[in-house]
Amino acid sequence: MASPFSKVFLFCFLIHFYIAICAEYEVNGNDGWIAPKHDNQIYNKWASKNRFKVDDTIHFKYKKDSVLVVTEEEYDKCQPSHPQFFSNNGDTVFKLDRSGLFYFISGVTGHCQKGQKMIIKVLETATPPQSQNQNSTTNTPENMKNNGAVEVAAVTSTSTLMLLLISTFG
Repeated sequence: MASPFSKVFLFCFLIHFYIAICAEYEVNGNDGWIAPKHDNQIYNKWASKNRFKVDDTIHFKYKKDSVLVVTEEEYDKCQPSHPQFFSNNGDTVFKLDRSGLFYFISGVTGHCQKGQKMIIKVLETATPPQSQNQNSTTNTPENMKNNGAVEVAAVTSTSTLMLLLISTFG
């Protein structure tokens, strides 16, 4: 029979494999999700400076506006006919649940045409390690501070954690 200390050690060792690090990004930093006054590419410039991964989240802060996820065609035309996602609560968190491209636009008339739209590219989950000279755009603490990202620890699923607890402490 295993001692309580060894069970705790085993539990801590196993839980290490079930923890994933993800980041939450604040869109446009302190300015939030607003219609641009001068630079109609501000959101795409911001997005291109970040490296988004599956399970990262995008945080939109806004007043009297909305956030829509649309198709590429709807994005290009600034005309959402069937948005895949819609929120207008002023404080929207969107989870990037797959790799590939996500197209965001404002739902307020005229805002998308002024540049309140953004494309986010989410990296594949299995990427090869980068060499040292390519690390300038990775999510280091210094880069994350500059781009509005916050590192968050997330357990892969509650049911997995519960099964781990039951199997460890029986």
